[in-house]
Amino acid sequence: MVTVLEDLADLDVVGQAGDGAGALAEVAALRPDVVLMDLRMPGVGGLEATARITTTHPDTAVIVLTMDEDEDTVFAALRAGARGYLLKEADGDDIRRAILGVARGEAVFGPRVARRVLSFFASAPAHARGAVPFPQLTDREREVLDLLAQGLDNASIARRLILSEKTVRNRVSDVLTKLRARSRAEAVAIARDAGLGG
Repeated sequence: MVTVLEDLADLDVVGQAGDGAGALAEVAALRPDVVLMDLRMPGVGGLEATARITTTHPDTAVIVLTMDEDEDTVFAALRAGARGYLLKEADGDDIRRAILGVARGEAVFGPRVARRVLSFFASAPAHARGAVPFPQLTDREREVLDLLAQGLDNASIARRLILSEKTVRNRVSDVLTKLRARSRAEAVAIARDAGLGG
């Protein structure tokens, strides 16, 4: 990769690292405009390194360069702050365009990844296109809240999620606390306002 980059016009390779911890140290020392990040590395992985870089060095753009193109990985990288996502099959011209693009503040995706991202947003329900509702809740708590908003009682939720009623009672209590809802009915109203329970 370094050889490919060094052959490209308008780009200077200022550092390289073999793992996430090394990438964090290089970024702190060199303050590059753009980082090309692999996701599969020993120790600190690429997602964690991306999140740390974009938090501590917001002027450094991260492009993920990987073989993984599944939606979960793409969106995890974007949530971590990556501004670009390319597959390793990208050629030198694609990589150069992506680097220059994110350096200008653009978001850049390879063609296959772009199709997946666009397809996801085209097919997602309206409330799913924005931020996840109630980010303070765990996925399980959000499931419980959604079922509450559908009008299910604890016993029905327990059967649906294959949990004990005691576990469901505890999750409901956690949801009420986190939502600062004074009652189950208030939590249901809050959830329905956010599009849950449909």
